[in-house]
Amino acid sequence: MRVYKFGGASIADAGRMAALLPIISDEKEPLLLVLSALGKTTNALEAIVNLAVKGQTDEALTATKNLEEQHLDYAKSLLDAAHFTLAAAALRNHFSEMELAVKSSHPAFYDYSYDQIVCMGELLSSTMFSFFLKQNNVANEWLDIRTVIRTDDTYRDAVVDWDYSAKKAEEIIAPQLKQGKIVIVQGFIGSTADGKSVTLGREGSDYTAAILAAMLHMESVTIWKDVNGLQNADPKLFPDTVKIEAISYNEVIEMAFYGAQIIHPKTIKPLQNANIPLYVKCFFDKNLPGSVIRSEVDHAHYPPLIVLKDNQVLIQVTTRDFSFITEDNLSTLYSVFHDLKIKINLIQNAAISFIACIDNREDKVKALINALSKHYKVSLNDHVSLLTVRHYTPEIIFELTNGKQTLLRQETRKTIQVVMK
Repeated sequence: MRVYKFGGASIADAGRMAALLPIISDEKEPLLLVLSALGKTTNALEAIVNLAVKGQTDEALTATKNLEEQHLDYAKSLLDAAHFTLAAAALRNHFSEMELAVKSSHPAFYDYSYDQIVCMGELLSSTMFSFFLKQNNVANEWLDIRTVIRTDDTYRDAVVDWDYSAKKAEEIIAPQLKQGKIVIVQGFIGSTADGKSVTLGREGSDYTAAILAAMLHMESVTIWKDVNGLQNADPKLFPDTVKIEAISYNEVIEMAFYGAQIIHPKTIKPLQNANIPLYVKCFFDKNLPGSVIRSEVDHAHYPPLIVLKDNQVLIQVTTRDFSFITEDNLSTLYSVFHDLKIKINLIQNAAISFIACIDNREDKVKALINALSKHYKVSLNDHVSLLTVRHYTPEIIFELTNGKQTLLRQETRKTIQVVMK
């Protein structure tokens, strides 16, 4: 049994969703299908969140109604009259839940409000896909993954309760698969012990596919994308990318940690632990071989693996009394980042200063500066980029940094990172 994950690009419109039918119907074994939200739906939901938490409730509800109409139009172009009627009723239930979340949003609880609204995208897309498959005589069981994946209450980046979730996966999902059914669930979302919706971090649908594969002892995971396999860089940012036929877990987890978007940073660990291969294939042509990520890759010779993260902030923290940045100060600084749940993408410290590169999230950066300023002098460079290259060459570094101002550079035997503007 296998897990197939379909991202937003693969279901961006009704034609693309319909084109996935051969990929599924040609399989002889039961499948667990994990779906993302349609196309740009998550962005639209985030815009609704931002309106709602600012108290612009009417505007948020209008945007919600517009999103509902878009999904109904999508369903109408995908389904016959009978199945559309059923799908429309199910979609209305999801939007009713969303409207309640909009009305209860509050700026003091932004992350919580975010998750109650943004979680709806995957529920909507998976609902329509389930009815589409039924219309085409592909038996399937739609499940709300929030009944399976339990987490803590770290909203927007929830931590999975592995033992509880694995037990529920065996109780709820496994019996359906053993009956030969296709099971459709949502990626990216889960719920707390008291039933509040959470998200697992942006691009968390990959992570959902991985943890379910490990919990259910699946044969493999396949992520279906609009590229012909794993590339050495984001083809939207870099011309002339190189396809990688096979790559090890170790290399991919390094790329993911540094911010590569093709694989979610947390996805590889459960697969590596369970020794489950991950395939990246093209939904435009299922016969293309794609790429495979597995434990060992024989005689691997990788091209430069390039990750570029824009919209970064470089923060420099300096002691006021010229005390050294040693264990005591480092412990204090790390505690601040930990308490605010801010991931450090690059770190460096000198005698009396500490430098960190982080994602430029306005709410997080403001809270961080306020906390650090109580004991330290704080300065920053905003709107910078973080370039990371594994298996670099001098030529590729010159090409990628030429004409840029280098603010910080770190280099090891295999990896170079440059903060630049």
